[in-house]
Amino acid sequence: MNPAVIHDMSVGSLITNASLPVQLVMALLLLASAFSWYYIFLKIFTIKRASRLADDFEKEFWSGADLNELYQRAVNSRTAAGSLERIFESGFREFSKLRKQPGMDVAVVMDGTRRAMRATYQRELDRLESHLSFLASVGSVSPYVGLFGTVWGIMNSFRGLANVAQATLGHVAPGIAEALIATAMGLFAAIPAVIAYNRFAGDVNRLATRFESFMEEFSNILQRQVH
Repeated sequence: MNPAVIHDMSVGSLITNASLPVQLVMALLLLASAFSWYYIFLKIFTIKRASRLADDFEKEFWSGADLNELYQRAVNSRTAAGSLERIFESGFREFSKLRKQPGMDVAVVMDGTRRAMRATYQRELDRLESHLSFLASVGSVSPYVGLFGTVWGIMNSFRGLANVAQATLGHVAPGIAEALIATAMGLFAAIPAVIAYNRFAGDVNRLATRFESFMEEFSNILQRQVH
């Protein structure tokens, strides 16, 4: 075998010897993957905490605790409160304020209470859904970015054959190998992002359903107090 066509086919060597566009594609995919894993672990802790705090508050709420005491506790520990507790706080605060106004119709009081809870609900949902769009983008775009690196690497390999009198597999193998590494990196960035997005989207939807159910039940409790 001609020693001139012997190449180091290790992954590290293929990456360092890749053409500049392919290296840029690889760097972009590694950066996207690093941010994806950061947001994945961040969302794991955020959603677990939100679910745990919702469980604790619902347990206390349905145990028959005094609503005024729960409200004061929510106000005093606002920074550490969970999403459900913040929804309760905003609704009870608006209910108490409107109820004190003379001649206020029951429907107006309840409508204001529901709107206050709905506004807080939307803010909490936006917070829980933050960074999910990034994971969705990485999951959908990364394979195509890797494919671009693959196409460029293969194209560059075949362009190099123009200067070779006798083409062999050894001439094109390194370029094709580096191109396939770009594809693998695209999949490595995309697959965890897609799995995490689907999981977190389902978790957030379940929490949203719990919040909506609580708002309806809490509204019924407050409406009975008005009559």
